[in-house]
Amino acid sequence: MILTAAVAHAVWNIASKYKREDTLVFVWAYSCASALLWVPFSLILIVEGQQELDWRLAVGAVISSALHIAYSLILQAGYERAELGVVYPIARGSGPVLTILFATLLMGERLSPGALLGAFIVIAGIFVVTGNPFRSGSRPLQGMLWGAATGTAIAGYTLWDGYSVISLHLDPVSYYASTLLLQSLILTPGAMRRRNRIPTAVRVDIIPILIIAVCSPLAYILVLTAMQSMPLALVAPLRETSIIVGSLLSYWLFRENHLARRIAGAVVVLTGIAIISL
Repeated sequence: MILTAAVAHAVWNIASKYKREDTLVFVWAYSCASALLWVPFSLILIVEGQQELDWRLAVGAVISSALHIAYSLILQAGYERAELGVVYPIARGSGPVLTILFATLLMGERLSPGALLGAFIVIAGIFVVTGNPFRSGSRPLQGMLWGAATGTAIAGYTLWDGYSVISLHLDPVSYYASTLLLQSLILTPGAMRRRNRIPTAVRVDIIPILIIAVCSPLAYILVLTAMQSMPLALVAPLRETSIIVGSLLSYWLFRENHLARRIAGAVVVLTGIAIISL
């Protein structure tokens, strides 16, 4: 499930690179499309009794939407104030590390030494692919701080979402569909202030909007489902294998450089996955 989610996550990130119009309208459009697609499935599960429409679902979705929006805002603020080459690897590497730490300390999860070794090998492979964050710029400290803040936000929503589907026993589809609905509603006022850009944005970016609307929720719902049967401390690093898939696709589609480093990182990540599976 997690590796399938990684492919879906990489696909929607690649699709987002083809966006040509207003960013806020683009995010609002695919958020609304995602909600329209997944909320009916949630309602079916509620009608069939697989998910109760109660306070757990409401509280879980409200907190989750707030955490996901906070992550998005922190990430964008970091990209605006520091170099992406510093923020990105620190964020994607520190997120799983913090998740492992808090999952073991706060949620009582216990990993075997082999599984823990495999998890950190996966994280090491992520750093190999994303590159050395200290290589660019003469003042990497600001980027490191924003990257660490983003990684903390990643750990925050991962831990809460894990708690919601594990301890609150929320169905992953209903839970994330509710989160998507709330995120869409929160983004709507901003989109309405740019309503004159909506027709053009939807017409020009309809293909990436639809790809993201399908693949982004699918990827995360698979991750949430995996959390119900696998330690959260292992799910967090394994879901970051999407970086490997996305990196290799980027080389193929956009002719980005550093192929040898990408392949080396992929081998390191696969080694970590093999150790975890054994």
